Amino acid sequence: MAFDATDVVLSLLKIVIVLMMMLQVTPIMAWVERRGSALIQDRPGPNRIGPFGLMQGLIDALKFILKEDIIPTGAHKWLYTLAPVFGLIPALTTIAVVPWGRAFVIPHTISGGGALSAAGWSIAALLILLAFLAGGATARYSRKAAYSRFNAVVGWIVVAALVLIAIVIGGALVALRSAGTVSVPAGGRLFEPIVADVNIGILAVFALASLGVYGIVTAGWSSNNKYSLFGGIRASAQMISYELSLTLAAVSALLVAGSLRLTDVVWRQTGYFVLFDTIRLPAWNVFSPAMWISFIVFFVSGFAETNRLPFDFAEADAELVAGYHTEYSSMKFALFFMAEYMAMATMSALITTLFLGGWDIPWYNEPATFTGFLLSALAFMAKVAFLLFVFVWVRWTVPRLKYDILMRIGWKVFLPLALVNVVVVALFIAKGWL
Repeated sequence: MAFDATDVVLSLLKIVIVLMMMLQVTPIMAWVERRGSALIQDRPGPNRIGPFGLMQGLIDALKFILKEDIIPTGAHKWLYTLAPVFGLIPALTTIAVVPWGRAFVIPHTISGGGALSAAGWSIAALLILLAFLAGGATARYSRKAAYSRFNAVVGWIVVAALVLIAIVIGGALVALRSAGTVSVPAGGRLFEPIVADVNIGILAVFALASLGVYGIVTAGWSSNNKYSLFGGIRASAQMISYELSLTLAAVSALLVAGSLRLTDVVWRQTGYFVLFDTIRLPAWNVFSPAMWISFIVFFVSGFAETNRLPFDFAEADAELVAGYHTEYSSMKFALFFMAEYMAMATMSALITTLFLGGWDIPWYNEPATFTGFLLSALAFMAKVAFLLFVFVWVRWTVPRLKYDILMRIGWKVFLPLALVNVVVVALFIAKGWL
């Protein structure tokens, strides 16, 4: 069977876009976490490296690379080395079945005007604005005695880079306008913003996501450290407990959609709920009278699945030093760090897809054009970004629970609630109310 080169290129393009977005999650969220926790605790947070401390992530990455990589005596060398990869791969691959925009037909030709031009000039203007803010911050902080010359240089390099990128985008748009119209090789094809639109989408998500615990358990056992082993055992018990309620909560959304395909789940939420024949609410599952319990169960279980406070018992620094990654340093620890934030992004994308309408924009009918795709992708990213901020907000607001409370909530509260809610949703569907 011959391969269609255009389809291969489009598939590779979608993979590159998703991978680049996922790889940016860790440095961005590390900065947001540190600045957000500082805001909550009324302290400055990182503000030394670059304007507003934005370059702190680059220095942290450099620190991880230059740190000495130590393998403890008595550790199982191969499993100890591979464990961080076991945790990173599920976090990177699960997002492949999540739709992140409205499908659109690629035009046969593009010109210097229209939606592409508007989007390009908007991005260039945003970059200029960011350069102005970064330059102002650099100039302001440069007057302080504690602000080093290195930081000032880094700040001005960032400003120059932002301006240069804006100039390149503007030049490309001007060249496109002068050229008139340019034919697109993939014109007329449907571009679906999803890496793999498989008919078992949600099953693939849970199958891949459940593999993440193997990295934690393997790290805990192979480190030859009792505290690490305790952390791995805790993580396995925690994930088994909350996988059940998480899956059952998702079943409610799948029943309403009548499909396991996540694109169908999103399309099912693009309509409206009409209240009193006048008020139109988006038909997102979170607004359904039968689905809000599922949303709460899924949302809270997501914290347990990602080992975030108040459910970070696999680490629990007050009890287990650092838990399963106590013996890890250098880039091996950085991989665990990346896996946690990528898992947060994937969980936020799942919550958005199942309960918050996915890429749907409320009270707006997205056209099947590049403009509709761009607006829907921005809406999806805005929802995911808000949920990521909630992850940070909860971490620095709610204290860690006791371990027995964690297990009791999972088995005696969330699991029965999720089961009852499946029955309620099935009843609503049978009565024709959903």
